Amino acid sequence: MHPAVSLLLSTALLCDHGAFGRRVVSGQKVCFTDFKQPCYKMAYFHELSSRVSFQEARQACESEGGTLLSLENEAEQKLIESMLQNLTKPETGISDGDFWIGLWRNGEGQTSGACPDLYQWSDGSSSQYRNWYTDEPSCGSEKCVVMYHQPTANPGLGGPYLYQWNDDRCNMKHNYICKYEPEIHPTVPVEKTYFTNQPGDTDQNVVVTEAGIIPNLIYVVIPTIPLLLLILVAFGTCCFQMVHKRKARRNFIKDSTPLSSECLAESLNSNL
Repeated sequence: MHPAVSLLLSTALLCDHGAFGRRVVSGQKVCFTDFKQPCYKMAYFHELSSRVSFQEARQACESEGGTLLSLENEAEQKLIESMLQNLTKPETGISDGDFWIGLWRNGEGQTSGACPDLYQWSDGSSSQYRNWYTDEPSCGSEKCVVMYHQPTANPGLGGPYLYQWNDDRCNMKHNYICKYEPEIHPTVPVEKTYFTNQPGDTDQNVVVTEAGIIPNLIYVVIPTIPLLLLILVAFGTCCFQMVHKRKARRNFIKDSTPLSSECLAESLNSNL
């Protein structure tokens, strides 16, 4: 193989390995390997200025074919907690920051005891599961709900401000969690794996995947197009040089044959 072709092929392989070896970070979709459970995405923003309001979070999820998170039961709540724990390990640099979920209420200023019953899920779920922090919801002007995530805060009357729910003003800026229908044609799992470890249930293997097959192909194919073109050019140049050399050699042999015959005849005549 031509040295230039070998070098270009090696470079292409290195680039492809990098495309498949990206670490899983906030913003990746998380799906179950049995493809029957919903998929989720934890959108965490380290910069406070990048966090979004409830309506912005809702629009962001819906623009990708999902919805803000609705929770059907305690098992799903525990699953989300385990994912957040994995996402916010100390080495990731992710710390305090609540997450919008899809629970909210319509109307203004309800402060009566009926206020908790006015909350509904933005995706239309009829789930009655709730996980309020102590003395929540406080109602009033706070109509949208977050899942607490403040691991560095001192515990309150209801314990640590972790994973329980709190109503907040809808224009406040937070992270958010999206929920999607199960993946029908999942992509190839990447390196990080989560386990639900739900009490009374077998461990369910969960893999993190890209949003779809087409984005993966785009990430792999587009960066390698220039390399493929260079490989084709180098291969074409190599073939052209080989054909040219072979043609020149044939012409040399053809041209030298009559000359050799003349030299032989002249030698014979001189001897005679």
